[in-house]
Amino acid sequence: MGLPYVPAVEANLADLFELAVDHFGDREYVVAAGKRRTFAQLEDRANRLAHHLAAQGVRPGDHVGIYAYNSVEWVESLWAIFKLRAVWVNINYRYVEDELRYLFDNADLVGLIHGREFGDRVASVGDAMPLARFSLVIDDGTDVAYPRADSVPYETAIAEAPGGRDFGPRSPDDHYILYTGGTTGMPKGVVWRHEDVFYALGGGINLTTNERVADPSDLVARGAANPSQLVSLPIAPLMHGASQWSVMGGAFQGNKVVLVPHFDPRQVWQLVQDEKVNLLFITGDAMARPLLEVLSQPGADYDTSSLFALASTAAVFSPSLKDEFLTRFPNLVVSDAIGSSETGGNGHTVVKKGTAMKGGPTVSVVSGTVVLDDDLNEVAPGSGVVGKVARRGYIPLGYYKDPVKTAETFVEANGTRYAMPGDYAVVEADGTVTLLGRGSVSINSGGEKIYPEEVEAAVRSHPAVWDATVVGAPDERWGQKVVAIVSLRPGATVDLTSVQDHCRKVIAGYKVPRALHIVDEVVRSPSGKPDYRWASTVATSPG
Repeated sequence: MGLPYVPAVEANLADLFELAVDHFGDREYVVAAGKRRTFAQLEDRANRLAHHLAAQGVRPGDHVGIYAYNSVEWVESLWAIFKLRAVWVNINYRYVEDELRYLFDNADLVGLIHGREFGDRVASVGDAMPLARFSLVIDDGTDVAYPRADSVPYETAIAEAPGGRDFGPRSPDDHYILYTGGTTGMPKGVVWRHEDVFYALGGGINLTTNERVADPSDLVARGAANPSQLVSLPIAPLMHGASQWSVMGGAFQGNKVVLVPHFDPRQVWQLVQDEKVNLLFITGDAMARPLLEVLSQPGADYDTSSLFALASTAAVFSPSLKDEFLTRFPNLVVSDAIGSSETGGNGHTVVKKGTAMKGGPTVSVVSGTVVLDDDLNEVAPGSGVVGKVARRGYIPLGYYKDPVKTAETFVEANGTRYAMPGDYAVVEADGTVTLLGRGSVSINSGGEKIYPEEVEAAVRSHPAVWDATVVGAPDERWGQKVVAIVSLRPGATVDLTSVQDHCRKVIAGYKVPRALHIVDEVVRSPSGKPDYRWASTVATSPG
């Protein structure tokens, strides 16, 4: 039996969402903080919000910021903005004033949709948004003053605006911008065409099979042919690309997404039980370890029978924690992936128990992903040459308003344009790729290049260690030395010698930490990525 008939559409994300609404209107789409929306309900509210934004002068190509915790309002806003052919800008709620000021100015925001509790921050950097014409305020139970005299409550805007889907034609050339802070430097906006990002991140290419959909509407047809709805729970904030694409890509197949405003491992397992979650998305150890710890506590008795897959991306997922998941859930499909805001998904692997890691995961790469050497030639399998991960084909246009960084990251070689953000890797003899780490944070000790991810995994496997980040610090003899910054399990103690002895069992001696700092908490981004700027400050302080 073939797929049901679904009209063909171009690869415009709003068009694809509206097509999905037409086929899955009665299905539940989003659950967040006790609020629930079917596809049809969310579509109606997004249409009303789009009409309100249009009345404020939002036009195709304009940039509107979304500054809020995970919520149904976040999802309604992203679709409303896309419906107008405008561009939404994801704003990290952890940013301090200098970072917000930079992003607001860099992004050329014409308006802002934000949680009320962020009103003070918005007001303090309002001068960084000279183009801003409006602010819509999402009620979050706080009583923070509105940042502008003309700020409008979000629900009032929706209630007073007309509904209906009377928008003009759209294009696969419309833009999607993903602002990323990475591990160093100020945030930068990665500019994608809708068509390119659909085939890089939105489900247009299956990361497991490398199959490319013949027409974007095929995803809707597949969902319509499947009466059972997949339920996913992406834990990371919606300012993180992985969660954005759980919300958007999942919608195209009629799937349901469950969101959490903040990461609370107990709440996650409760939602797995209550919402019958099938697929859990995490970002490495920062989420994996607390999730496992909760299950080991007295009285933890969650029904996890609906869960069949756990997927990690964007941060190191240590082999010891993967093994612990597979021990606890023998039938669980555990996967690890590599990718970036500049390339989309690069590769994917299904984890087997007892698999060692050389740094990052070893993955089968998606079509278009290669490893390039210093001369921008493809690295031969099994050669042992360390190169940089690159992708050709469906890649971004560049960084918003940053031609210098665009030229550094998006390079041309032998007539082909590549996105090459700086992740080092080797190509194994069988063609799989092993990620080593980001070159911008690698450590050069006595001429040896050391990638923090590999050392971090070794340190975290110490029985006394709860979490760890590894950075380089100046060293008179070696140029740089490896420094481990760790937080400990309750009641545990550890010293440098103990950490070194443990690490020598799993990594080469030159990679072993030469200094140790114990902190109450290892600072990370909300998505679980290491904050290397903070770590460098700690590593160079006395102690």
